[in-house]
Amino acid sequence: MAPPLLLFVLFFLSSTALLSESRLSLDYYSKTCPSFNRIMQETITNKQINSPTTAAGTLRLLFHDCLPNGCDASILISSTPFNKAERDADINLSLPGDPFDLIVRAKTALELSCPNTVSCSDILAVAARDLIVMLGGPYYNVYLGRKDSRSSQASSIEGKLPKPNMKMSQIIDLFAASGFNVQETVALSGAHTIGFSHCKEFSSNISNDTHYNPRFAQALKQACSGYPKNPTLSVFNDIMSPNKFDNLYYQNLPKGLGLLESDHALYNDPRTKPFVDLYAKDQNKFFRDFARAMQKLSVYRIKTGRRGEIRRRCDAAN
Repeated sequence: MAPPLLLFVLFFLSSTALLSESRLSLDYYSKTCPSFNRIMQETITNKQINSPTTAAGTLRLLFHDCLPNGCDASILISSTPFNKAERDADINLSLPGDPFDLIVRAKTALELSCPNTVSCSDILAVAARDLIVMLGGPYYNVYLGRKDSRSSQASSIEGKLPKPNMKMSQIIDLFAASGFNVQETVALSGAHTIGFSHCKEFSSNISNDTHYNPRFAQALKQACSGYPKNPTLSVFNDIMSPNKFDNLYYQNLPKGLGLLESDHALYNDPRTKPFVDLYAKDQNKFFRDFARAMQKLSVYRIKTGRRGEIRRRCDAAN
């Protein structure tokens, strides 16, 4: 039997190793992958220039990865004949291809430079932040050192992501279940200042929802008139400045220019309306609160140390 002192030393060393493994930092790759920031910046810039909808798609991809079960890149894993993965859940079928392509490009470049070092979940977190900044949005720190999930099941995300036709109470409860309060929920909803929504997500409400501006409603009907035959038809979430990250999304809501039923609910619910009014008046306040909420989201239920892995390919567990 080992002496008590030796047992203590072994326990101390193993505990210290686990603690250091699970610690995130801003310069996590400074020694193991010094080209990380350069490769990420080059890949992100090239992709966004060639495909301007990449930014909004990547931000949405991050939400759909993080909110259900934590930021672990499980959304990136492809289905197999034996398993239906998260990306093939009904609510994720409308996720665009560009952000997936961006992550693949970044991972390929990083694997050539620093093999088996950078996690897919870190790539997604940094890409979303940098693309927000590229469109004029706020910078926030992204702490690095996440590990990737070893599995992905479509059934695991059921009821954990907001839907366009949800009531505000449902959305508030959904975010609260992940530790976000009402103000953080409204701030994160400001992500709708960029991107687009498919006509099928709102067209059935246009005639029945009195919160639409009449001229806007008429324009939406025309824009979506062919959607039953062409399900890819879509409309910008923020019609005033669709490619700029700003606070016009909130300014649109009182004018009846919200696109989704959940957008109208955000303005008409007494719990969320004060924050909509606040962010409509003060873009700096919106940026500060959005950045703080995004930083919180980006470390939600992350995997570190031995609880995850660094995938060699982002679309498949090792």
